[in-house]
Amino acid sequence: MQDLFIQHRKVSRSDRMKQKVLFILSLALLMFAICVPAIAQPSAKGVETFVIDDFDSSDGKEWTWEVNASRFIAEGFPKTAYVAGCPNSLKPFRDPDGPEAQVFGVQVSYNRKGDNWFEIYPVKANDDGESSNYEIPFKGTVSQLDFWVWGANYRYTLEILIRDSDGRVRVLPACMTNFNGWKNVVVSIPTSISQKSRLRSGPETLSFVGFRVRTDPAEFVDDYVIYFDQLKYTSSTLNNIYDGYDLRKPDFDSAE
Repeated sequence: MQDLFIQHRKVSRSDRMKQKVLFILSLALLMFAICVPAIAQPSAKGVETFVIDDFDSSDGKEWTWEVNASRFIAEGFPKTAYVAGCPNSLKPFRDPDGPEAQVFGVQVSYNRKGDNWFEIYPVKANDDGESSNYEIPFKGTVSQLDFWVWGANYRYTLEILIRDSDGRVRVLPACMTNFNGWKNVVVSIPTSISQKSRLRSGPETLSFVGFRVRTDPAEFVDDYVIYFDQLKYTSSTLNNIYDGYDLRKPDFDSAE
């Protein structure tokens, strides 16, 4: 009987010890869950939305838009134009006394079905007046891209091309264009994409390379039209600012 009592006391002490250990572990995990997001997540105070292009016209912009298509493009295509129009959801935000609303459109036609594609990308003129590809730099740490696209109910795939801080072009799926009319598309930037080089001389942000549209191999390709409006992005602008940020690009030649 005494042996049973001693064994029961040992078991009780063991259970109490396990309960204490579990309580301490649970408390530690709770504190970790509370503290880590506060450190890892950017400050909400620095979140801003920037408009890359409202597509109302090409006047006064640093860049213009061009289109490059795959080899089976029909003669005379692709065609681009700024066309009068606006998604209904954006009309209440426009100034009635302002300039006429416009959107940017692309028309393509191919000679055969298959893996056809075309890319819409910005170009910028140099000092000699010649245009070359221009990648639009983002500000801060980008969380998402936001734009309006007009679909003609074709089974085509729309993709976003961006360049990360390691120099690689990343392809982000945006949507299928098998719908009629305007659609607001929001593309989240994966956290796996590097947005800032660890090197002082490396790229500080992502850059926008362009749009890519791919045809479905079985879809019609004789006459396709797509329009874009209000291309913008959301970013945390304070994420990359630190004490001494102004010293990252010194000018030792002019320093005393």
